[in-house]
Amino acid sequence: MRTFRDLDRHLGMIPSATVSALGGIDRGQGREEALRLQRPQILETLTEVARIQSTEASNAIEAITAPPQRIAELVEEKTTPRNRPEEEISGYRKVLDTIHASAADIPFRRSIVEQFHRDLYSLTETPGGRFKRSQNEVARFDRAGNRIAVVFEGATPFETPMAMDELHERFNRAVKERGYPRLLLVGAYVFDFLMIHPFDDGNGRMSRLLTLLLLYQAGHEVGRFVSLERLIERSKETYYESLERSTAGWSTGEHDIWPWLNYFLGILNGAYNELEARAGSISGGRGSKAGRVRQFVRSNVSTTFTFADLQRALPDIGPDHIRSELRKLRDAGAVESPGPGRKVWRRLRDDF
Repeated sequence: MRTFRDLDRHLGMIPSATVSALGGIDRGQGREEALRLQRPQILETLTEVARIQSTEASNAIEAITAPPQRIAELVEEKTTPRNRPEEEISGYRKVLDTIHASAADIPFRRSIVEQFHRDLYSLTETPGGRFKRSQNEVARFDRAGNRIAVVFEGATPFETPMAMDELHERFNRAVKERGYPRLLLVGAYVFDFLMIHPFDDGNGRMSRLLTLLLLYQAGHEVGRFVSLERLIERSKETYYESLERSTAGWSTGEHDIWPWLNYFLGILNGAYNELEARAGSISGGRGSKAGRVRQFVRSNVSTTFTFADLQRALPDIGPDHIRSELRKLRDAGAVESPGPGRKVWRRLRDDF
């Protein structure tokens, strides 16, 4: 809530680079609207892929993982969780689906945040939906889940309920007054939410779910078609660095929020660029089938992908043709498959 106590100080002078980023997002939103009118079937295909990638990536940032095939089955509700990580993955999918289905009708208030957290943990033995009872911190972890460094400490448990009430009251008022670009207010909310760090666990995943909700309500639905969570996962170091650079002085309202906001806007611009690339790669009749398979592999947000990802993205191309193109790329040293019978592929380079 510290940012919202003095928006003139924090958002009053918008850097030129930020103005440029906002312009790029506006243009991307226009292209998204054109796709909705001209090729709605493409967006439907992309939604299914992004739904799986978002669930996988947002949990992976917190070192909550499962085999790709299991994640796909959990997201598609073709199986039930076998262990704690899978319970948390399924809980994320549950909240994500709620946002996808009902974002426009969800009132943005503290009780909704608590409800989302309750749903996030609804399949586990951990009680969700209540604010933290002990002091917590944001730490940086490596890919093995080992802590590298502490980024900052959140608000105290005593301060948290009042801080969340104030954050929501000030955010909703600022949106209503329309004195600042809506996207900057969304980014500022997410930042202050992370600074408060209201829950004992799940704050990172909650911040990404709330980001989607607020973006949808602001008219930016690119996260429905391209996984913002996957983009954040692929730039995790920059994510933590931007938080660290904006954290100093937050407790007194003297922080510099622009490193975080510029990262936030960069993710959105990246998502719109990814949407355009993916829409082109699966657009029926545009390019040869071989070219479209290669375009998907080349433009995939992650360096790893599954055969099922390709089938979902290119439904008009038969599985034998996809396998043939993957073999050619493998023989050319552009991709590799970790081993016989494995369904995961890895891009080694993108100059093909």
